[in-house]
Amino acid sequence: MKPPHPSYEQLAALPAYAEQPVPMAFEDANGHLNVRHYTGIASEGLDESLVALGIPHNWPARGHACFSAEHHLTYLAEMRTGDMMSTRVRLLGRSERAAHALAYLLDESHQRLSFVMEEIFLHIDMETRRTAPWPEDVAAALDKRIAEDATLPWAPDVSGSLALR
Repeated sequence: MKPPHPSYEQLAALPAYAEQPVPMAFEDANGHLNVRHYTGIASEGLDESLVALGIPHNWPARGHACFSAEHHLTYLAEMRTGDMMSTRVRLLGRSERAAHALAYLLDESHQRLSFVMEEIFLHIDMETRRTAPWPEDVAAALDKRIAEDATLPWAPDVSGSLALR
């Protein structure tokens, strides 16, 4: 049985990334945040959360990158223009060349969970554009963060369709 989603309060205790109001340009014909932007904002928040682990935004200039391999997306509540949003991240695990994460998009205006993005992302050697083992310092930082996140008092609400290989 899939664990329930964590509560807004549980998620709000995590560091916030990609904090911003929903811009009018992101609204679709239904009057809410367009589907493509949920993923983009959650991805932006995940990227911001990785900076402290040694994965800066300019990592490709240093010969490394992270590429997304798989996603599982769950839409829970619409967000509208002007609603404040933030991304919260829980790292679940890593292998030699990949990592598994959950990125939660919170609707801060209504204090609710709006969207969950489960992702497998890969470490890429930009010279070969192939997967490569994580650099030792990044691997150690990922391991530390994964261990910290494993102590959270709520079960990760994984889809069951993604896994590290």
